[in-house]
Amino acid sequence: MENDHLVGYSLAVLVGISLGLIGSGGSILSVPIFVYIMGMHPALAAAYSLFVVGISALVSGVQKAKDGLVDFKKVLAFGVPTLIAVFITRKIIVPSIPEMLVITDQFTLSKRLLLMVVFALVMLVASWKMIRPGNETKGNSSSNPFTISLAGLAIGFIAGFVGAGGGFLIVPALLFLANTPIKKAIGTSLFIVAVQSLIGFLGDIPNPNINYPMLLVFTGCALFGVLIGNRLSKVIAGEKLKTVFGYVVLGMGIYILVKEIGFSAS
Repeated sequence: MENDHLVGYSLAVLVGISLGLIGSGGSILSVPIFVYIMGMHPALAAAYSLFVVGISALVSGVQKAKDGLVDFKKVLAFGVPTLIAVFITRKIIVPSIPEMLVITDQFTLSKRLLLMVVFALVMLVASWKMIRPGNETKGNSSSNPFTISLAGLAIGFIAGFVGAGGGFLIVPALLFLANTPIKKAIGTSLFIVAVQSLIGFLGDIPNPNINYPMLLVFTGCALFGVLIGNRLSKVIAGEKLKTVFGYVVLGMGIYILVKEIGFSAS
């Protein structure tokens, strides 16, 4: 277990790099690390992910704000409905899901399988939007605050359900719904992710299974990665950031689907 933790701490640096570089991807990396490397149940991994991503995104977001890369009006338009949705999902919906949902002779649907498969499917949809070239600022999508708030509400429910900060959904939403340049979308996403993740984690604080010393060490490693990611983001073109992240999300989504479906069939 100690070796597993050391590997997990090393990979935590990648979580921070992802957040600092592309404003998202923290949960996409941290949830699989907690589940597959450190051997946690997906529901507990989701709680850990919310804390790690929340703290790391906040530190990175402050730096982006200093560089003028945060649109605080859009932070509010997304943030309020997202906060409500994440808190309700983490506090009420996820705890109410039974460990075993369907049991037959041919198939078993567990809470673990449901959480991870939903997580993977959302990742595949987001990756497709990110990989498609050259159409993030066509101007044919409404920047109406009501539209943005509805998107924030939907993203909040999804993020709370799978334990994601939601940046891998928020960045595309800012690009396509609010016509936001990629680097400003990244900075804006970080503040939204930070607030919603930390609020979402409040619903998990009563959980007696949370190992806070281990969680803080993992978070510290992620913060080191944030410093690296922020520096790299200043020298890499925005369109390249979008495409690279899309392929990372695609690969992780396929991996989780194959692993979980194979796991359930074995």
